[in-house]
Amino acid sequence: MSPTEAQIRARKKYREKQEYLQARVSPEEKLAIAEHVKATNESLSDFIRRAITETMERDKASKNF
Repeated sequence: MSPTEAQIRARKKYREKQEYLQARVSPEEKLAIAEHVKATNESLSDFIRRAITETMERDKASKNF
């Protein structure tokens, strides 16, 4: 089923507000990440955002930051 014109516009509008980040990992790291994400029942994007947010919060709380 093809997306409707409204769906196409909504996707375009959403993508215009988002930025892309890329990271290179080894095949082994990718597999480990995929397994972890599957176990936590969240999307890869949600996991990455959570990992970044938690790390930034922990770094800000440390005395050496």
